[in-house]
Amino acid sequence: MHTAFIAALPKVELHVHHVGSATPQTVARLAERHAATTTVPADPALLAEYFTFTDFAHFIDVYLSVVDLIRDAEDVATLTYDIGAGLAAQSVRYAELTLTPYSSIVRGIPAEAYCEAVEDARRRVARDHGIQLRWCFDIPGEPTMTGADITLDVALKQRPDGLVSFGLGGPEAGISRARYADHFAAARAAGLRSVPHAGESTGPDTVWEAVRHLGAERIGHGIGAARDPELMRHLREHDIALEVCPTSNVCTRSVPSLAEHPLAQLVAAGVPVTINSDDPPMFSTTINREYEVAAGLLGLDEPGVADLARQAVRYSFLDDPGKAAVLAEIDAYVTGRPAEEDRR
Repeated sequence: MHTAFIAALPKVELHVHHVGSATPQTVARLAERHAATTTVPADPALLAEYFTFTDFAHFIDVYLSVVDLIRDAEDVATLTYDIGAGLAAQSVRYAELTLTPYSSIVRGIPAEAYCEAVEDARRRVARDHGIQLRWCFDIPGEPTMTGADITLDVALKQRPDGLVSFGLGGPEAGISRARYADHFAAARAAGLRSVPHAGESTGPDTVWEAVRHLGAERIGHGIGAARDPELMRHLREHDIALEVCPTSNVCTRSVPSLAEHPLAQLVAAGVPVTINSDDPPMFSTTINREYEVAAGLLGLDEPGVADLARQAVRYSFLDDPGKAAVLAEIDAYVTGRPAEEDRR
């Protein structure tokens, strides 16, 4: 399973959610603080059962109950810093963290305070742990457009230094990707990269919508593309990578089992893929564990696992010098030579 090799392999993480990365200890502490107004258990031992999902809709309900525990800027900063430290401990050098600022703003945290909190945490965790964090501001897909309007407004007016991309999450069924075309056009015009979720709990149609209407450069999940050979060909020819999160897909019942996961089918069709953890504590996983799962599904040896890590670097929104530095670190790790330059 290459456990030791993966643990120390320099990596990047491109699809990991902010609140969804709260550890059971963090969630339990916040639940205890807000015990009178939450259904989330304050006992870490009970959270495993609480985080057992019957379907994707149930997962969204549970996720939002945890979102509701983040109620002030201090909570935001603490959560963000802890996530960065936890990723750094898994040899992650760079991560694009998906933030949903609207969920905090609607609960009373001002947009400016929210952005200041995540930026403060980004700077401190870089100083203390050597990991670079960047942000994807995520629209919470929902029946009204209020969340989309506010997310775009915050992205364009606050524009924190770490912000690199614009996304779309939440339920997919019944929420057309195309309805957000104007929001994504404005974000892209401002220089943000397009990374919507699509084809996670739905089929290829939502992926097509994300590509055609939102100018997607990467797709969050996108596993529904495996049902459409033409779509897989399009993703390959236009070099649009999928952010695949195998364990998440099983836990949300988007696929029945790991044995039936379409990762190998996508790779065989030449679709670019990256391996990610999504909401790791909720799914009892880590980015290192997801690399082990992917290695098993794809039959990879250690050089093959290193190639997966290199591919994630290439499809990241890290600048060219940053990509070169992480790729050099991967090469040095694999060959056993020291990196040419110390990691900063």
